[in-house]
Amino acid sequence: MNKEQVQDYLLSKPEAFVNYPFGDGVEVYRVKHKMFGFLSLGKETEKSDSKMSGHYYINLKCEPDEALMLRDIFPSVIPGYHMNKRHWNTVILDGSIPQGEIERMIDNSFKLVVSNMSKKDQQSLLIKM
Repeated sequence: MNKEQVQDYLLSKPEAFVNYPFGDGVEVYRVKHKMFGFLSLGKETEKSDSKMSGHYYINLKCEPDEALMLRDIFPSVIPGYHMNKRHWNTVILDGSIPQGEIERMIDNSFKLVVSNMSKKDQQSLLIKM
């Protein structure tokens, strides 16, 4: 998936919106003000992982066991950059991960965030799904 496809897919989630609390270069995707992902461009000077350099990447929430499994399967999935590495993965959009798998990871991140909301908020979102 490219940047535009990821943006469209993230925003297709019920009540999803984007804001820029960390500046213009970091798009934070939220549902009811809870973050379920963010998209940014890896800079040439990124110290965390040279794989990110020059590629867009998304941080997505993930169950801890699945996070480890995805990191083992896909070299472009690494521990969450600037996030809790137990609960977040960084997915580097370098073309090596199939679109369906990236969409599944986005879906899971969204569902995890929604599952931690109040029952009222969950129900209002389920009506729209």
